[in-house]
Amino acid sequence: MAMACSFFGLDCKVYMVRVSYNQKPYRRALIEAFGASVVASPSNETESGRAILAVHPDSNGSLGMAISEAVEVAAKDPNTKYALGSVLNHVLLHQTVIGQEAIEQMALADDDPDVIIGCAGGGSNFAGLAMPYVGRKIKGQSKARVVAVEPAACPSLTKGQFTYDFGDTSHLTPLMKMHTLGSTFVPPGIHAGGLRYHGMGPLVSHVLELGLAEATTVQQLDAFAAGIQFARSEGIVPAPEANHAVAAAIAEALRAKEEGKPRTILFSLSGHGHFDMQSYIDYQAGKLQNYDYPEEEIAMALAGLPVVG
Repeated sequence: MAMACSFFGLDCKVYMVRVSYNQKPYRRALIEAFGASVVASPSNETESGRAILAVHPDSNGSLGMAISEAVEVAAKDPNTKYALGSVLNHVLLHQTVIGQEAIEQMALADDDPDVIIGCAGGGSNFAGLAMPYVGRKIKGQSKARVVAVEPAACPSLTKGQFTYDFGDTSHLTPLMKMHTLGSTFVPPGIHAGGLRYHGMGPLVSHVLELGLAEATTVQQLDAFAAGIQFARSEGIVPAPEANHAVAAAIAEALRAKEEGKPRTILFSLSGHGHFDMQSYIDYQAGKLQNYDYPEEEIAMALAGLPVVG
């Protein structure tokens, strides 16, 4: 989601990616219960939305499109402020309280992770857990592998370019140097809506380029299979986004078992799936599918990258 809201009072409007708007009615209901209004993006309420719909009237939307609409609304109204919950470096750093607490908890357990895993869409959840450990690696205090897990349907770290790009579809935001699939990239309608972003946070991208972290992908069906396994083992139903980290953690544990080498694996369970139960219903009914985004479509999106001298 992208959000434009009034700085004072409870007058708040949320531009929610259209595919998520349709897939996640309970999230909408919760937002509306607190007085906000939710609009499916792209919408006819903004110039950005109307321009997209004129070309793609049946667009499922993307986080880049929702950001464009929210930024436009905020820019035109002096009483409106824009808040982005991921990607930007200050958000990533704010989230590092997660990793700082994890370090303290691991110390209480008298252990230290060999592998650190987090799902990655814009980068805030992954960075929140991983960055404090990356700092320890730089200081020689940790040798842990740090693994970012993204959907195979939206592979910005594993197939994108590390270059300057816009953070939104309509090019209203400043340029950022990041791993990107191109601001016009529109991923398939997978249920992990929080991971459907064309780029990755600059700090996460930089850490990957330095070799301090690695990236891998998980297919949608494998993610949900892991979520079901985790729920039946631990009693917690993970969110579709978190399922990607769960799947990677399970794969890492099985690899350690095969190699006969014990490993301490730390991963981020970034959210519960109570507002995403329709995705589990669809998975159990066999309605979900895997996606490998075609290389030619990625190439087309990358062809539109801005030229920076």
